[in-house]
Amino acid sequence: MNKVTIIGSINSDTTLRMKYLPKPGETLHTTELFTSGGGKGANQAIAARRNGAQTAFIGAVGKDDTGKRMITLLEKETIDISGIEVIDNQSTGSAYILLDSFGENSIIIHSGANNHITNAQVKAYQDLIEASDFIIAQFESTLDSTIQAFKLAKQNGVKTILNPAPAFEQIPPELLAHTDLIIPNESEVEILTGIKISSEQSMKEAADYLHNLGIESVVITLGNKGAFYDVKGKSGIIPALKVKAVDTTAAGDTFIGAMVSVLQKDFSNLEEAIKYGTRAAALTVQRFGAQPSIPYGSELL
Repeated sequence: MNKVTIIGSINSDTTLRMKYLPKPGETLHTTELFTSGGGKGANQAIAARRNGAQTAFIGAVGKDDTGKRMITLLEKETIDISGIEVIDNQSTGSAYILLDSFGENSIIIHSGANNHITNAQVKAYQDLIEASDFIIAQFESTLDSTIQAFKLAKQNGVKTILNPAPAFEQIPPELLAHTDLIIPNESEVEILTGIKISSEQSMKEAADYLHNLGIESVVITLGNKGAFYDVKGKSGIIPALKVKAVDTTAAGDTFIGAMVSVLQKDFSNLEEAIKYGTRAAALTVQRFGAQPSIPYGSELL
């Protein structure tokens, strides 16, 4: 059983379903509104746990009813929540998801307490990191705390996985130097490298760019086309399963959490792990909501 620690975001998601996404200045009626647990960090943690990994979380919520509810959701998954701080005078992170009839979405995030994870908090829960095989982070929480967590991980032989979402052009070299595996999607990799993904050759060029920044292993998620990998001189595309998507929210998070749950620490089974993550994501996109859509390992057998 892999031991995985996630440092990152916890959000309460509000999803509004509609026929199509509104144009600027346009007002639309929704066909449905519902709330669920979300946040890229929490989603990835639940995906890892539901697929068999022993999972711990370092993060923050506000001192509000929403925060209590989000912690309860993680607790019910038997995730170690000892690293989650409750922050006074801050609201719990929120996401507002506009979802069209084709399963595509637009998302607006209010970070709230996610922006108050500190280096001191990371150091206080260093034991969670040290006991892990992998640590996963995203860009929905404080950058300094992610750097601190990755430094501690590398000092203790823990593999670091960065999901650079939402992406920005200049990732601190200090973070890149402590990243073993990076997992951006097509649009994120274009922001990071300036290379538009249009072919397998462009994927290889983008991977080489990231290798030159000091990252040994690269996986680029390609939505309904699957995922491209480039590690230790070997590269290729793992195709996605063909399914009818109704909601793509949390598909990438499911892929990452499920993949890491079965990944060998030396990445020797990366192709097989990607295939597993792809199968999990294929189930997620056929369901509504973020955390409610994440499958259990038993569903993938």
